[in-house]
Amino acid sequence: MHKLLDPAILFFLFGVLAGAIKSNLEIPQPISRFLALYLLMALGLKGGFALAQSGFSAQVATSLGCAVLLAIVVPLLGYYLLRRVLSGFDAAAVAATYGSVSAVTFVTAVQTLENQQLAFGGYMAAAMALMESPAIILAIVFANALRQKQASAVCGSSGGAAVLSMGIAPQRAGVSFGKILHESFTDGAQLLLLGAMLIGFLSGDAGKAAMQPFSGDIFKGMLAFFLLDMGLLSARSLPQLRGTSPWLLAYAVAGPLLHASLALGLCVLLNVPTGDAILLMVLAASASYIAVPAVMRYAVPEANPSLYFGLSLGITFPLNILFGIPLYSHVAQAVLG
Repeated sequence: MHKLLDPAILFFLFGVLAGAIKSNLEIPQPISRFLALYLLMALGLKGGFALAQSGFSAQVATSLGCAVLLAIVVPLLGYYLLRRVLSGFDAAAVAATYGSVSAVTFVTAVQTLENQQLAFGGYMAAAMALMESPAIILAIVFANALRQKQASAVCGSSGGAAVLSMGIAPQRAGVSFGKILHESFTDGAQLLLLGAMLIGFLSGDAGKAAMQPFSGDIFKGMLAFFLLDMGLLSARSLPQLRGTSPWLLAYAVAGPLLHASLALGLCVLLNVPTGDAILLMVLAASASYIAVPAVMRYAVPEANPSLYFGLSLGITFPLNILFGIPLYSHVAQAVLG
């Protein structure tokens, strides 16, 4: 209950209410974009300042290694499960959405740990950046394999020469890996996060003192403003889920819990510090609603955007913000001490 009384969370709830009653309250898109970039820049600076104090160590490598492993295992597991209830293309897109991460969920978790004065590594901002792209790449692998299988089936059943002579085009060709990799690693938001982290690392304590009004004093207010916008979007995305299979709705709730449990088990096995473990659980349990949907619309156009966008933003995001973060924090502290 104390968690729900946090002003930032209350603004999120207010946004959900305003969206549910169909209020005309709206955050202009350019302002929303600015708020997202601000949060990433401030988070990157904070991570860089912390990394400058702690330096690189075996613990840093362990936590980042866990992040990369989770970024591969989670979408693979998701695709295997979702393939039972969805078409291959929809399963690939949803698995990518849940295999990638939500920056706002991560930022909210960081703020929660700071409020609780629970230590964590500033390098975890880099973990978030590392976890964004593997799921996208895997989804493209799955989609390209499905297209090749469909094309082979058409040619095999009708005869390759006959198909060509009749003018029947095979399914869309595979998407270029080079293009997707370039877009993934040069995405403006991710590049800003990593650049800010590098600047924070290079400037150290002097930079931290100089940027405190920007990256510290106004951070909470800006987060609250952005969560208001996210509340509005969450409420307005729910109608997209009408008619969705109950199994998919269950996945949107239970999937993140399973992913967080995998992260916790990995952290116990590798003796990851409690603060880092909480953030890894949050990252594993989160779902992308910006980066992955944007790429999937281009890379996997056969998938239904309202499905993966609605599940991540309409169900998983609010559940993580309201209940998931405190749950993961409590469980990690109980298990790891």
